[in-house]
Amino acid sequence: MKKIGMVSLGCPKNTVDSERVLGDLVSSGFSLTPNEEDAEVIIVNTCGFIESAKKESIDTILEMAQHKTEGKCQQLIVTGCLAERYSQELLDEIPEIDHMLGVGQYPQLKNIIADADPLSKNHVATPAEYYESYTDRLLTTAFYTAYLKISEGCSNRCAFCIIPKMRGPMRSRSPESILAEAEHLARKGVKEFNLISQDTTMYGFDLGMKDGLVRILREMVKVEGLEWIRLLYCYPTFLNSEMIECIASEPKVCRYIDVPLQHTHDEMLKSMKRQETEGGVRKMLDEVRLKIPDVALRTTFITGFPGETEVHFQHMVRFLCEMEFDHVGIFTYSDEEGTTAYDYPGRIPQEVKEERKNILMEFQKDIALRKNRERLGKVEPVLVEGFDPQENYLMTGRLTSQAPDIDGQVLLEKCEAEPGQIISAEIKQVADYDLIAEPVQMPVSHES
Repeated sequence: MKKIGMVSLGCPKNTVDSERVLGDLVSSGFSLTPNEEDAEVIIVNTCGFIESAKKESIDTILEMAQHKTEGKCQQLIVTGCLAERYSQELLDEIPEIDHMLGVGQYPQLKNIIADADPLSKNHVATPAEYYESYTDRLLTTAFYTAYLKISEGCSNRCAFCIIPKMRGPMRSRSPESILAEAEHLARKGVKEFNLISQDTTMYGFDLGMKDGLVRILREMVKVEGLEWIRLLYCYPTFLNSEMIECIASEPKVCRYIDVPLQHTHDEMLKSMKRQETEGGVRKMLDEVRLKIPDVALRTTFITGFPGETEVHFQHMVRFLCEMEFDHVGIFTYSDEEGTTAYDYPGRIPQEVKEERKNILMEFQKDIALRKNRERLGKVEPVLVEGFDPQENYLMTGRLTSQAPDIDGQVLLEKCEAEPGQIISAEIKQVADYDLIAEPVQMPVSHES
């Protein structure tokens, strides 16, 4: 059977797609290689969300295309969001591409690879077909942590976002398939699930479920071996009282909520076609902090959206300083063809977008440092991850308040625990966004 290599780009949702593809290929008898030079088939799973992601995807496709002349590659296959969005343009500009599949055609990959003549060129544009089961996933994350995608697509119509046009309306997975995947991965040693989708809090609406996310969480916490469940991509409008109370009452659900706000001024929110208002967001955040006093809150903001004035921006600065989020991501507005905002007047110069981003990040750096200092002397559970690549004598880990890849980490001194263990550690020092700690006792569970 052909030897397959894959490059996966973009967000965790794309990572899950890639893992499902890899699992499907392995179960169909194909072998995998981490070295592009040895691959007879190379798959590039692309991201097409914003301009920088598109550039990275195109650069990667061009790099992999070289293996068709310099390596063993016989077929170059491009999949994912960029393939969905610019299929014909990519085929016209990069003749080395043999096959093109959008986000709804992943299950067809194994047949295309097995059946196609290596010398043929086929633009694959067949009807959407989605995986029903995810239990064949081949994890590319560490064995103890996994992303769990609970729905596909998005039914919101934010003016800056192309996702609904690329991935279609929101389609929730069945509770049975999600729980089956959770149980399967937990048996393999996964202790931490990070729940993801385009809009996690909307889970189950399309299935006629009331409080669908709460219902699925109440079942997931019963999965043996699972310790931490973390919620990412929670749309603020649908983060209701039932959801907040569920997080507060379930020990396995991390006191962590990722709730992207994008802006804070009502005029900007309306222009962005967001459903929330500043007043509604403040009310929601007040309820979260009242019912979950130790909650860690993450959000994202966009600077330089068309029409954003200095008044709008300063409003966001004040909101950021007042709310004191634990983690914040700042993005400059990216003008994306096909979105509502693409035709908006009032363009902001790139240097102004960048300046506003830097100002917000400077304020957030001080906030994060102050909040981390409040942890000094506290003993908290830490999920051990392994040795720090920069400091070989230090182990690293994360608190329940730190999501993988996007938040800070814990540097563990005098630690002899194994990766995947959850230990108790005392916070000794603070290093900007990271913490330094020492173990106080060996492995604990969420019940300790």
